[in-house]
Amino acid sequence: MLKAVVLIGGPQKGTRFRPLSFEVPKPLFPVAGVPMIQHHIEACTKVPNIKEILLIGFYQPNEALSRFLVSAQQEFKIPIRYLQEYAALGTGGGIYHFRDQILLGNPEAFFVLNADVCSEFPLGEMLSFHRQLGNPDSFLMLGTTANRKQSLNYGCIVANTETHEVLHYVEKPSTFVSELINCGIYLFTPAIFHHIGAVFQRNQQELLLEESTNGWQRAEAIRLEQDVFTALAGQGRLFAYKTEGFWSQIKSAGSAIYASRLYLSCYSQCHPERLAQNQPGGPTIRGNVYIHPAASVDPSAVLGPNVSIGKGVTIGAGVRVRESIILHGASLQDHTCVLNSIVGWDSTIGRWARVEGTPSDPNPNDPYAKIDSETLFRDGRLTPSITILGCNVTIPAEVVILNSIVLPHKELSRSFKNQIIL
Repeated sequence: MLKAVVLIGGPQKGTRFRPLSFEVPKPLFPVAGVPMIQHHIEACTKVPNIKEILLIGFYQPNEALSRFLVSAQQEFKIPIRYLQEYAALGTGGGIYHFRDQILLGNPEAFFVLNADVCSEFPLGEMLSFHRQLGNPDSFLMLGTTANRKQSLNYGCIVANTETHEVLHYVEKPSTFVSELINCGIYLFTPAIFHHIGAVFQRNQQELLLEESTNGWQRAEAIRLEQDVFTALAGQGRLFAYKTEGFWSQIKSAGSAIYASRLYLSCYSQCHPERLAQNQPGGPTIRGNVYIHPAASVDPSAVLGPNVSIGKGVTIGAGVRVRESIILHGASLQDHTCVLNSIVGWDSTIGRWARVEGTPSDPNPNDPYAKIDSETLFRDGRLTPSITILGCNVTIPAEVVILNSIVLPHKELSRSFKNQIIL
């Protein structure tokens, strides 16, 4: 029997995802038409013998999360439970805190997936690879190749090319270590808790010695990457499985558009029913486009490539949308043009207005390039990137919004460029 754990984090973390994370917990943000973590859950349900999926995080259990859990359980016919941490416990602390729940029913192994990655999730392959290792107490991490410069932003894995054993692991090194990076997707056996427990004991000892601490440090706050993997590397217990499939982090709104593109392109294989087709009397579809059945699109609109249209969206005559996510209830009035943007829930864009961002895509000529999680500002100026309209934003007719972020509930009266509109 197997289980899966998805680490969904909590409210303080999604800061780079604002203003979108104000309205919905980041793990429920729709990517390619479905909530981000639904892709994880779907991948888990395809592995035979996974009997339960646990979500661990410190979001307050809210209506959106409960609704999602109910519908996902009905759709995938598998128990899915949310376990709420009492504080941010880190990637290792959360699973250690809920180890009894994870070990309930005596699973032989369990997957751990970070919610903010998009991937083909080669879980079945990881499982076969783990069984081939023939070491029941070994652990597996998924790795992928990054280019030398970008590898510094990730956990770097030095592995033996023959045995795939992880010899050395460094989280975000200051100098080049390896092009093999950690994807945040793991396969553990229950023995992992012994190693996390050792870190917990050590943290407790250290806290006892430093009685002068301000009380904000917790022995239970444990990071898998820095605290556990670094120590496990080179002990013959930790192995890396390298994927050639797509993988990206979803840290910022711009990376959500890129992740949407990756998922939409694999729909042609795994979910052709989710892709819109050109039909007589329907809008013009270019490339991969997802349109929610409850959206209304004028036949003279041109959509795509890489467009996702949410529930209840209205798209008027002559509208052009490209490389964008339009969230539920938004209205794009006649002849608007939306490029490289995310349009928030229930926002309205007036006729002949133009909303445009600058794509923050990885270098298309480098097969190992990853998306840069850009800072919003460089040299005190807003970095041109995806344009984001928060929820309930109204853009008047005939204005241009370029490379800007508009916070929720704003009614604009003129054009803006390279600004955060508070």
